[in-house]
Amino acid sequence: MSALSFSKISASLNALLATIGLATVAALTTPDITGQTRSALEIVLACVWAAYVLQLVETLIMQRKRDIHGRTLEIAVDVLSVLVPLAAFFFVRGRDQSLYCAIWLLKPLRGSTFFRLLGRVLTKEARNLIGVTSIFVIVLFGAALAAYVIERDVQPDKFGSIPLAMWWAVVTLSTTGYGDEIPQSFAGRVLAGLVMMSGIGIFALWAGILATGFYEEVRRQDFVRNWQLVAAVPLFQKLGSGALIEIVRALRPRVVPAGGIICRKGEAGDQMFFIVEGRVSVATPNPVELGSGSFFGEMALITGAPRSATVSATTEVSLLSLYSSDFQMLSSSSPEIADVIRRTALERRGTPPKS
Repeated sequence: MSALSFSKISASLNALLATIGLATVAALTTPDITGQTRSALEIVLACVWAAYVLQLVETLIMQRKRDIHGRTLEIAVDVLSVLVPLAAFFFVRGRDQSLYCAIWLLKPLRGSTFFRLLGRVLTKEARNLIGVTSIFVIVLFGAALAAYVIERDVQPDKFGSIPLAMWWAVVTLSTTGYGDEIPQSFAGRVLAGLVMMSGIGIFALWAGILATGFYEEVRRQDFVRNWQLVAAVPLFQKLGSGALIEIVRALRPRVVPAGGIICRKGEAGDQMFFIVEGRVSVATPNPVELGSGSFFGEMALITGAPRSATVSATTEVSLLSLYSSDFQMLSSSSPEIADVIRRTALERRGTPPKS
């Protein structure tokens, strides 16, 4: 593997390179810079472009060696970031040549999960968004038509046609209110008030649809992730989908870095933990290490006694925590899981389980 893998440039480094490049582009638009300074800035642009060329080359080499399906958008951004400035260098002359490097605005976004999430939300909520957009267009045209009829004789230079009145309708419906076109008649001002209130409602609908879509998508992703974590615990692998759904809703994921304290001896415990990945150390007279699939802290849920040992993360550990209130509900719906937990707790305490 190469010492410098340009195909794995982090998002922060991509952002840094893009910032340097775009700041250089902005500086090159300054009319009073000297020729020497301009040359230095152009060298900076060339260095950023060269870094992106190396990133693209290695990405394409990796594509031939193994499948990187799903990275089409990232590769497209990399290609555009190289080819657009290169085409400008050959076919554009003058000070506008560097402006085409503004395509680098896309580089920090190439691997962003937010835009994938936004795409899924827009796809899922497309019908609702199109419906609200249709209302917006109808209100917009209706407002322009009404303003034309009411104000055309008073202000023919501003409302003398529907296309002219359309600008006022856009500004008013978006509640921007530039003030360059203002109805003079009483009826026109009443119309402006109604259009502004309609705009507030329409934009609120757009915001509500998007907010609900984001919330549902994030919740779905969390559910899928928690399902995968729960399914990885051996104790739960033989359960049906109905029981797994109840457990997913009850358990809370948690990640503890290596060396972190999960619980301390003597503390009041209100939750137990299942290890999904990693290892923990239980500080007993004979220290014990627990790995994936194990659980601990169950005594606090069963007996209500304080923690009997301090537990720390030997490695970075992924946990699922179960609170006492959820444990009681789980005991009612899935008694076999609760029975296994109780038996294990008694065995660890040295008390033989009752048959």
